[in-house]
Amino acid sequence: MSMDRTLITRGGLAKTRSVLTRAERIARLVDEEKFDPETGRPLGLPKVKVRHSKAGTKSKKVEEKPTEEVEGEQDQAETAETTSS
Repeated sequence: MSMDRTLITRGGLAKTRSVLTRAERIARLVDEEKFDPETGRPLGLPKVKVRHSKAGTKSKKVEEKPTEEVEGEQDQAETAETTSS
């Protein structure tokens, strides 16, 4: 017998979760040196920010041209138009 398609989880756990388990929070706090596992208590831990990556977004490319060159190119284009007319 096959399983109904609504019951099949495809990559459901691969998504970024917004809540961490206590062990994950402790590991992250130890990395940030905000928790000492030997002397700290595992109850009442501070909040840990979960960062979501922005997948699929493209950064804008900034063209760096000095303004003098751009103005010079526009002047040349205008003179070419007037001479050809």
